[in-house]
Amino acid sequence: MPVYADPDGGVAIAPAALHAWTAELLGRCGTPVDIAADVAEILMASDRRGIASHGTARLPTYVARVAAGVLDPAARPLLARSRPAIALFDARNGWGHHAGRVAMDWAIETALTQGAATAIVGHSNHYGIAGWYALRAATAGLIGMSFTNASPLVAPTRSRTPLIGTNPIAIAAPAGHWGAFCLDMATSTVPLGRIEVAARRGETLMAGWAIDEEGRPAVTPEAALRGALQPLGGVEATAGYKGYGLGLAVDLLTGVLSGSAFGPTVLGFFSTEGPADLGQAFIVLDPAAIDANGVFSRRLEGYLDQLTEAPVIPDASGRVLVPGEPEVRAEERADVRGIILDRAHAVSLHRLGARFGVAFPVDVPAIG
Repeated sequence: MPVYADPDGGVAIAPAALHAWTAELLGRCGTPVDIAADVAEILMASDRRGIASHGTARLPTYVARVAAGVLDPAARPLLARSRPAIALFDARNGWGHHAGRVAMDWAIETALTQGAATAIVGHSNHYGIAGWYALRAATAGLIGMSFTNASPLVAPTRSRTPLIGTNPIAIAAPAGHWGAFCLDMATSTVPLGRIEVAARRGETLMAGWAIDEEGRPAVTPEAALRGALQPLGGVEATAGYKGYGLGLAVDLLTGVLSGSAFGPTVLGFFSTEGPADLGQAFIVLDPAAIDANGVFSRRLEGYLDQLTEAPVIPDASGRVLVPGEPEVRAEERADVRGIILDRAHAVSLHRLGARFGVAFPVDVPAIG
């Protein structure tokens, strides 16, 4: 996922304060305390890691879906079917964050005895950043993978119509002194949230991110939002068909496998016409099942040492980075100075809090 630059005129808030406020707000929407804690933790983690597109900026949309009766804030996932190392959970149209945490914890516990485990979740909702779940496994000394499908925003190669989701992939693993390797990426050039952040901040778009309604390159967020995102790689000439194939593979593992919606049958993210009906998949591997405990992480540590010591190209802004490293740096900054929310984001949360009688914990100037 992209780590966003700090916005001009942003509002700083301590991570703990944002977590507590979010959990209280969700409670006012009918969410049980433990479920609200899961949702708040994952949203706050996204903001803390500098991923402004998937954190608390999503709260107004979530709350609108609860109010419309198309997301059940009190639903708990049920274990629908299982074998020793694979299970299907029915999220029952509840919070995707809670269902995902429950499923990943089952996979972690099962992998510690079976060596590997897969948890599939059906009939779910948006679950935040895919990397949070993969990192939960890495923290336990395991290799974790997390996938979800999403509403159709991406045009398959040669199409000008959005038919598949941004369908992210996350893989994390323990990596010695590097902490963890964490790849967390959309299978589109950028996630929808990156376009929304650009719109809030008055930014133009990079060529290759999106197309407009006619299939031409979109250079403004407004044109992109009316058109479609490009698959990872961009157009056919630059191998965009690889990103299209990856996105389709994620849909196979999530929506198709779980019996949920997939591709063009998934409702739009902002729609309140019905349940999102998303599918998710979580895979966990225990390296100790095939080698001595800790050997894998030491091997990976050495590999990453080699990569980061490589000679760099002219005008490089620094050494080679480890996937997930920019997010860790963002966490460190957030813990010192607070999470920096852009003004539109802060205003939306302030208004949401006022609506539910939960005062936002920091001042937001000049609300119009």
